[in-house]
Amino acid sequence: MRRLVLAGCLIVLGGCSAARQVGEGFGDAALSPLTDLNVRREQIPTVLLQAQANPYDRRNLGQCTTIGAEVARLDEALGPDRDEPAVPDNPTMNERGQDALAEAALDAIRNATTDFIPYRNWVRQLSGAQARTRVVQDAIEAGRLRRAYLKGLGMRANCAPPASPAWFRPTGRSQR
Repeated sequence: MRRLVLAGCLIVLGGCSAARQVGEGFGDAALSPLTDLNVRREQIPTVLLQAQANPYDRRNLGQCTTIGAEVARLDEALGPDRDEPAVPDNPTMNERGQDALAEAALDAIRNATTDFIPYRNWVRQLSGAQARTRVVQDAIEAGRLRRAYLKGLGMRANCAPPASPAWFRPTGRSQR
């Protein structure tokens, strides 16, 4: 209960931005016990399941445009790759503080909702939630592996980004 009171105080002190962030993340934080009980499951995007099944599949990858399209699908599921330039975001000290307050409030809500589950690690193990987490992480790893493989193929084919790493510059004309 103290954590919920603390979360409320953090939101009030943080201002509108922190309150909006907490409002957007409140549902996920409050429903985290359902994830622990394996009632609520994170869906794995199809592109990651395909990468998990065969990360080195070369079918239909004869052109730079198809390689780039596949990389774009993986970027949508995984977020930007490490080679992508960082988004120029220079938050003010106040904005960083509000972000930290919002994250602290969401952590307090998440902890308060999961604290009532006794032996939480055992519950996750017995309910299958821990195994599901491993499956999701394996799919993410396979997607990252596939994206790296595709970008390597793109470099070999002299393709421009996004079919190759962002720093790569094709020599002359792209082959495909």
